[in-house]
Amino acid sequence: MLIRSRRALVAGLAAAAAVGLTAGAIPAQAAPEPQVATSGHSTDIADRLRAIPGLTIVSESATPPEGYRFFLLTFKQPVDHHRPKGATFEQRFQLLHKDTSRPVVLHTTGYNMPTTAFRSEPTRLIDGNQISVEQRFFSPSRPDPADWDDLDIWQAATDHHRIVSALKRVYPAKWISTGASKGGMTSVYHRRFYPDDVNGVVAYVAPSDVNNPSDRAYDKFFQTVGTDPACRTRLEDVQKEALKRRTSMVAKYQAAADKAGWTFTGVLGSIDRAYEMTILDTGWAFWQYSLQADCVTVPAKTATDDELYAFIDATAGFAFYADQGITPYAPYFYQAATQLGWPQPKFEHLRGLLRYPGLYQANSSLPPELRSRHDARPMVDVDHWVRTRSERMLFVYGANDPWGAEQFVPSRRDSQVYTAPGANHGANIGALVAAERDKATADLRRWAGVSGTPATARAATDGVTDLPITDLDRAEPRNERRPL
Repeated sequence: MLIRSRRALVAGLAAAAAVGLTAGAIPAQAAPEPQVATSGHSTDIADRLRAIPGLTIVSESATPPEGYRFFLLTFKQPVDHHRPKGATFEQRFQLLHKDTSRPVVLHTTGYNMPTTAFRSEPTRLIDGNQISVEQRFFSPSRPDPADWDDLDIWQAATDHHRIVSALKRVYPAKWISTGASKGGMTSVYHRRFYPDDVNGVVAYVAPSDVNNPSDRAYDKFFQTVGTDPACRTRLEDVQKEALKRRTSMVAKYQAAADKAGWTFTGVLGSIDRAYEMTILDTGWAFWQYSLQADCVTVPAKTATDDELYAFIDATAGFAFYADQGITPYAPYFYQAATQLGWPQPKFEHLRGLLRYPGLYQANSSLPPELRSRHDARPMVDVDHWVRTRSERMLFVYGANDPWGAEQFVPSRRDSQVYTAPGANHGANIGALVAAERDKATADLRRWAGVSGTPATARAATDGVTDLPITDLDRAEPRNERRPL
């Protein structure tokens, strides 16, 4: 689930490894792994979880999905893994427990953690247990006070490493990690720093912005996406008309803000800047979340102000760039600004209509005190590792998803990249052509140590929500370009 729909997805500075990786990503020393208590003989999963130092069971569902037990938990983490005896914070995660003999899926959210039971696609395909972990610095998994220098890809990867290390004493079978958009990126970073934690990775719609200033791939995407050039033209016309009618449209925006209590002084600085950012997002948001068939909903340039406003609001969401909408996603934008990078198309079709050059960047979506310089080295390091040393990694992209314009390219070590035809940011294995779907499913099950054919989907009445990737993504920022 990336946030740029929104904007680009959204390291220690130790010396480079001898293999020639770029400096800037490998910490001076790995944080110590938590030890699991071995006293007692209870086989009850709740008792075994309570025996893990640092782990707290917050609640267990009294009405769990059939065949599972469902827990909400926290795990005590160092704020700075370079200083494991220093300050700590509680990181939230959830567990969908089936059987300790089954494989486990580590679902990395990249954002907040869903609090309801759900199964990711890999969990369904291997019929396994699943944990889903909240990204550090997303509330409430945020240190207090928060030193934002402690929010980087290595610190987050080490959070996941410690949780996996603790739970492996209870779940000794194979582990698979997965995530979508920024969650998919997070699973890649975890694999890069701790390659032995899991037996395989399934990363959905995860961009790789290895060269942040070079965004030609996004310009090419918007020039060629879809099968109907007229649809692309209509989307460009919507943006042009919205900027030409700025006065009347911003008045509508202000009326909505007054009614809802939105403010704009804390982050973007003014409603006019928030308006321009929303208009810039419109084409991106359409292709991220819509399909070719939705082109019929794009209004003509002769549409009324009300029609234009309604379409843009439904597509990109005017609420997002208000202080109240964007502030919860500060951790994403901070990571995008400092390490992950962000897409920045040229918007040639809007030349002469924009008031704020350079607005479309991650720092614009942060309060002034959190704005920071970008360090290119971590993404160069990750990209090099994925290309040359990764193994058992499966990447799935949507052909019509802007986030797929810059993709990870794994090594040839039992790894694949697939693109689902016509799919958006909700692309998954099930959306692939039949031969690729079967191959991806077989690879995943082999990595997980599962034999036979995949179990059929459970009945809808079993109480488990099988969320499509796009639904998890929408639960994050509606505007991933907003966040991914």
